[in-house]
Amino acid sequence: MNTKEKILYKALELFNEKGYNAVTTRHIAAELGISAGNLHYHFKHSEDILTILFTELTLKMDEIMNVMKKMENKTLKDLYQFTRSSCEVFYSYRFIFINFVDILNEIPEIEAQYEGINFSRKEEFQQIFSGFQKNNIFKKDIPGFLMQSFTEQIFIIADNWLTHNRLILKLDKEAAVRHYTLLQMNLFYPLLNEKQQKLYEQQYIGDQ
Repeated sequence: MNTKEKILYKALELFNEKGYNAVTTRHIAAELGISAGNLHYHFKHSEDILTILFTELTLKMDEIMNVMKKMENKTLKDLYQFTRSSCEVFYSYRFIFINFVDILNEIPEIEAQYEGINFSRKEEFQQIFSGFQKNNIFKKDIPGFLMQSFTEQIFIIADNWLTHNRLILKLDKEAAVRHYTLLQMNLFYPLLNEKQQKLYEQQYIGDQ
């Protein structure tokens, strides 16, 4: 791991632990045992570090989305794994969501990037959900308006569950990922056909 990678790794750790607004480049340098000048050689400001971390988050989610989109025969298990993997990635970058409004206000580049992602992700989710209908996981007769609002509901929960956990439940990583994965999976239940609903109840309801 080179110096730049070490800075990013330590910054992510500190941001998650203390919050973005409480950590400066000097804090990061001190934790690494390097001079502030050495850190600033790689990153002039903490905003530069954050921009790269946000891009990392985006790329990891792109990988998860691409795997799901390429699956020909999607199953309920695939949907669960997709949801859980997404929660795990979000948890790894949890400070972004907990400090989301401040970050978007402070860094216009990230705000613009997020708006673009929000638009493209909706199209990707629609494609994935159509695949689940073709594979007889989702019902065939789901109204279009319901599917669109459902996608938005997922976005709202995905962007805010980490704040909810920080303020209300205070679960550790494993418990939080498990709880909020199932919480989001429960949203899919009304969309499943009768056979898949029974399968869902057998495999997942007992874990809550």
